[in-house]
Amino acid sequence: MSVYEHYRKDEHAFVDHVLEWKEIVMDQYSPKLTDFLDPRQQLITKNLIGNQGDVCLSFFGGHEKAERKRALLYPSYYQLEQEDFMVTLFEVQYPSKFVTIEHPHVLGALMNIGLKREKFGDILQQNDSLQFVIANEISDYVEMNVHKIGKASVKLERTNFEHIIEPNDSWKESMVMVSSLRLDTVAAEMFNLSRSKMKEIIEGEFVKVNWKVTTDKGMQLVPGDVLSVRGKGRAKVISDEGRTKKDKIKLIVGFPE
Repeated sequence: MSVYEHYRKDEHAFVDHVLEWKEIVMDQYSPKLTDFLDPRQQLITKNLIGNQGDVCLSFFGGHEKAERKRALLYPSYYQLEQEDFMVTLFEVQYPSKFVTIEHPHVLGALMNIGLKREKFGDILQQNDSLQFVIANEISDYVEMNVHKIGKASVKLERTNFEHIIEPNDSWKESMVMVSSLRLDTVAAEMFNLSRSKMKEIIEGEFVKVNWKVTTDKGMQLVPGDVLSVRGKGRAKVISDEGRTKKDKIKLIVGFPE
């Protein structure tokens, strides 16, 4: 059985990357640090590397509940330290009494200076406090080039990970009944929209599955898949509870609390 059979076609390229990382560690007997991975990529990496053998695997994104994390693959002899993940935490200093900065503003500011999304981790906010995690290798560049976020003039200040904002990652669960596991069918039920409207939204490239934009309306969802619909929020397929007597599929889904 091919390893690719366990993954969607658009994930095959990432599977190849993970297998290459593993081979590098085995051949060179030295650690391999990745960029920031989303939770789906982390899961694929865990599945392919495993917990046994000569190659070990750890993740770090600033805190235990981080969504995006860097992975470190390393030989069994290696003594792992947090510094090996090479991440920096920036606190955003801005006049919070006069302006408001939100997650999309920070994301836009970082992308506008030419960064790839893989080079920075979570953007964290709690009341007026705002932080983001970034790869060490571009931290100086970011510090020199980010002076404005949204309409606010800002100053970036490096801070210790002991002071990181920990997000609330709990999900409110509910049950939905669907006729199939197609993306358009499940998403329409999750977000209380008609299936035709959801098809339009998917075709407009406003839907992400596992942090990637998709236009595949017929994609078959599985437990663990995370959906994001622009302007509607995020939801997660938690479990498949089987079928009803009328052949409907019972799904437990979750929404961020």
